[in-house]
Amino acid sequence: MNYSDTIDSTNLLPLIVYFGAVIGIAGVMLGCAYLLGQKHTAKAADQPFESGIVAAGDVHVRFFVQFYLLAIFFVIFDMESVFLFAWSVALQEAGWPGFIEALIFILILISALLYLWAIEALDWRTRRQRNIRS
Repeated sequence: MNYSDTIDSTNLLPLIVYFGAVIGIAGVMLGCAYLLGQKHTAKAADQPFESGIVAAGDVHVRFFVQFYLLAIFFVIFDMESVFLFAWSVALQEAGWPGFIEALIFILILISALLYLWAIEALDWRTRRQRNIRS
């Protein structure tokens, strides 16, 4: 049995019907929303607002870089739990080599955390606050 014997139009028919149904339903939903939706011609309709309040002042707020660093650190170290969960599910199949690989992975993450702590990347205090405590 070769590859060309397994693919014919009867095997693809359900996929084609499903694809057509998805495209059709999406088109009907978008068309109904366009035809039945409200048409706003008010002057303030194109202005952005938050919770019904028109924005006053500058909408571009500057955040400290520590907020972004914390978010990046969270994403990086949160992936540790994803990988370790997958490892724990396959613990029986992985055996000792899998355990050693997971241990190496954890040691690398701990060393990265210690490095971040050493360079004070996790310190949220300002320079002035650091100088007061010193």
